[in-house]
Amino acid sequence: MTIHTSHPFLEPEGDRDPVRRLRGRQTATVSLWTAGSDGDRAGLTVSSWMVAGGEPGRVLALLDPDADLTDVLLDTGRAVLQLLSWPDRGLAEAFAGTAPAPGGPFRMADWVATAHGPRLAHATTWALVSLESEAPVGWSTLVTCALDEVIVGEERDPLVHRRGRFSPPSA
Repeated sequence: MTIHTSHPFLEPEGDRDPVRRLRGRQTATVSLWTAGSDGDRAGLTVSSWMVAGGEPGRVLALLDPDADLTDVLLDTGRAVLQLLSWPDRGLAEAFAGTAPAPGGPFRMADWVATAHGPRLAHATTWALVSLESEAPVGWSTLVTCALDEVIVGEERDPLVHRRGRFSPPSA
């Protein structure tokens, strides 16, 4: 095994995609989107999302078109969006597909069954959403969802993503 002091697959500075580098400089709160039921459920860590005010409010997100979550959301028309905290970073990595999850990532936490999909039991802030529209945008699928129910709880050490890494909460 070789231990590298830098990322072994990082492109040389002049070859890096400027759009990806610009996106990486946005600090984003990490959300976990889940959908489906016991027989067919899926989840995905999402940091490219935003909330639009209105009646009802809406959430817009860029999802991986090849992700199981995208398929289940488009099929059922419903999902759960929950905000993750710093202790959830292992769960975030598992749902992103960048860390092992023996038995699947849903075995890593406790869940509450809802009509919109599984909800992370310890999440303090979450929303039930219904799909309104989807469209291809770049290499992603843009989904617009109505916010059916929103619970905003205590914010404890939010998990944020910046420049390809999770950042610890500020002191």
